[in-house]
Amino acid sequence: MRFDVAIVGGGPAGLALASSLGGSGLTVAVIEQQPEPALAEAGFDGREIALTHHSQAILKALGAWDLIPEDSISPLREARVLNGGSGYALRFDTSGRAESELGKLVSNHSLRRALYRTAIDRPGVTLLAGTKVLSLSTGLEGAEVTLANGEKIEARLLVAADSRFSRAREALGIAAETRDFGKKMMVCRLRHEAPHQGVATEWFDYGQTIAMLPLNGNYSSAVITLPPDEMAALEAMDEADFGVELARRYRQRLGAMTLVSSRHVYPLVAVYAERFCASRAVLIGDAAVGMHPVTAHGFNFGLRGQAALAGLVLEAHAAGRDIGTPHLLRRYAAGHRQATRPLYLATNATALIFTQEGPGARLLRAAALRLGNHLRPVQQRIVSQLMESRGA
Repeated sequence: MRFDVAIVGGGPAGLALASSLGGSGLTVAVIEQQPEPALAEAGFDGREIALTHHSQAILKALGAWDLIPEDSISPLREARVLNGGSGYALRFDTSGRAESELGKLVSNHSLRRALYRTAIDRPGVTLLAGTKVLSLSTGLEGAEVTLANGEKIEARLLVAADSRFSRAREALGIAAETRDFGKKMMVCRLRHEAPHQGVATEWFDYGQTIAMLPLNGNYSSAVITLPPDEMAALEAMDEADFGVELARRYRQRLGAMTLVSSRHVYPLVAVYAERFCASRAVLIGDAAVGMHPVTAHGFNFGLRGQAALAGLVLEAHAAGRDIGTPHLLRRYAAGHRQATRPLYLATNATALIFTQEGPGARLLRAAALRLGNHLRPVQQRIVSQLMESRGA
């Protein structure tokens, strides 16, 4: 089988790229090891995605936004950062801006379902689901992918979009900088007594980190970060005890809590590829940049990256030029590195500073929060980055 573009990975970034390229006259293959029903009806995985204004615009342009159920979209009006036992909070809001919200929180499974639908509806897009990549290789003229079922695929451009633990990236000989934070992260939904007012809270307590992301009504998505042994104990609790324990850990800020979803646990690992392109191949999504969730930018980087790559590919295709030249791929790689590297480093530094337990780190944490509230230009710049909006 011959295609112009072969995308390894049918996650959000891969499906978004297929949607961006579909209908242009290019032929696109999306290779995904999960069976197609798992993409069409993606199951709840606990994750709520904080979408910037720019990401919302990309999804609207793709036609995916209108396919997301309204009850899966929640407004994010303000964000607060808390430290240890102090009640003092560093606040981020939209004061002085035209926008009334920092962004939207959208359920990951709803995003995946919507992007699946936009991709398969595009002319020229072929989904090859339920099969693994056995091997792949690239050369000056193109790429070849051998599937586990014995089929071979040839393409002018290969795109790796198969998670932060990307096997395609490894097969391309691209190393990655990996930071294992030695913690586990649990995500789930809770119902609580007190209203959240659309405020997201990130509380760096001593020994634990808890984020509460506001969903519609008196519901929140909880993101709990703990050492592996403590996380195992939390996983083993029955539902009733779990709600009581979370309310206790969160110091009753939202009153009594009840677990209303399944619980999902993920390793806390950040990844940054040493390079984003190779001969006739390119990385997008988590295969390129796998972020620590503290700044909630991983999904947004994935959308931004695929949009940038699609723009370059479509421009070359419209002009009758080769879509896989080293120059084109290097342009994408340089732009994506410039867009992601500073925030990746800042995010990792923030996560390390705010999870250290020593006296010096505790003083630094407290000083950073108070300084952040008083440096308005710096605060506004951070808000602009969080929103991906120019603002005031």
